[in-house]
Amino acid sequence: MRTTLRPRSRTAVTITAFTAITALTLAACGGGGSEKDPGESGPSGALPLKGEKIEVAAVWTGPEQENFTKVLKEFEKRTGATVTFVPAQDPIVNFLGTKIAGGSPPDIAMLPQVGAIQQAAAQKWLKPVGPEAEAQLAANYSPGWQQLGAVDGTQYGVYFKAANKSLVWYNSAVFESAGATEPKTWKEFLTTAETISAYGVTPVSVGGADGWTLTDWFENVYLSQAGPAKYDQLAKHTIKWTDPSVTAALTTLAELFGKPALLAGGTSGALQTEYPVSVTQTFTGGDTPKGAMVFEGDFASVNIAQTKAKIGTDAKVFPFPTVGTGTTPVVTAGDAAVALKDTKGAQALLAFLASPDAAKIWAAEGGFLSPNKNLDPSAYPNDVQREIAKALIGAGDDFRFDMSDQMPQSFGGTPGKGEWKALQDFLKNPKDIAGTQARLEKDAEKAYRAAAKS
Repeated sequence: MRTTLRPRSRTAVTITAFTAITALTLAACGGGGSEKDPGESGPSGALPLKGEKIEVAAVWTGPEQENFTKVLKEFEKRTGATVTFVPAQDPIVNFLGTKIAGGSPPDIAMLPQVGAIQQAAAQKWLKPVGPEAEAQLAANYSPGWQQLGAVDGTQYGVYFKAANKSLVWYNSAVFESAGATEPKTWKEFLTTAETISAYGVTPVSVGGADGWTLTDWFENVYLSQAGPAKYDQLAKHTIKWTDPSVTAALTTLAELFGKPALLAGGTSGALQTEYPVSVTQTFTGGDTPKGAMVFEGDFASVNIAQTKAKIGTDAKVFPFPTVGTGTTPVVTAGDAAVALKDTKGAQALLAFLASPDAAKIWAAEGGFLSPNKNLDPSAYPNDVQREIAKALIGAGDDFRFDMSDQMPQSFGGTPGKGEWKALQDFLKNPKDIAGTQARLEKDAEKAYRAAAKS
């Protein structure tokens, strides 16, 4: 899969939102071009969306909510609109259903799963993106990222925030003291883990209390070992979870999960560890942390920033190891903006979120990765994040989106149910591979059957 970086486009794009909102100034998407003052809208100086009220719902909290709010504040500054962030519960589709039933849907929602976009579109909740956002998408996004936001040929979503979920972060002090090196293969990864364990530090921190982290473990192993074609088939449930390729992936995972001594806190500790703690405990305690390595996406940098560790020196990263004869996996995820109201304010915000101007704001804060190919890598705060971003863009469409996020939410995206619960049970008892597969298939069949009827 991804091995080299393709040249980035330097096309300068100037797209004007609606005729009435020329002040959006969505120019400067790549190279040259001038940019007007965000408050200018013409001779009158009047802001084009003054008086317009826009509600944006998302499940983001803490630093993510704070950084996204900075993006919304810039939109307010440019347009005169008033934007309110609406905290949503997860799963957000259920939250939106309640809002819609009550007659008060938000204007925009940030959906974290492809399956959620498909489900919302099937319910006829979503409004297609307008021509201005379409133009921004065409200029700034690869076809693959555009297609992820489309349902049956209609574009609904603008992927604003992406993630590279094929990374392993590690405590460099532990690696140096233990004489460990960055592994490239799964076999080397297990050897590295044993080396660190022999040194006296538990090698792997797993956030098993959050089932989605376990789906990410499975997906990276499966994509590398089974290959992209099988990955696509399993994501669409055109092959069953009882397929031999799933057996092989779970057997591989059991080589790690079946050794409690390699997991921070052992099996029970891993099952009680929430994702944020799995990261922070890897970079707390100098060269004697609770865990030496933690697998997760680029967004782990947000949690690392809550410790004293410095990314690039204390906290380093390597790609998820290849499994067997497979290639390096590239699993991505992302949050897409969709409109639930067809208003000029909602459409203008979609167009803004599809521009490099919007991505640049959050990129500077860290903990963010954009699929926007015209965002200059210099917007990112450090070399580690710049390289991760360049690799994502350089992959073009040679990636696979998070499998669980492509599935019906009841199976792939609900705490305590479906795949999340089955893999937590598997972490608890990794010897029960056949039983795990049977539960996964039973739950998947039920979820896909229900989705087909909706």
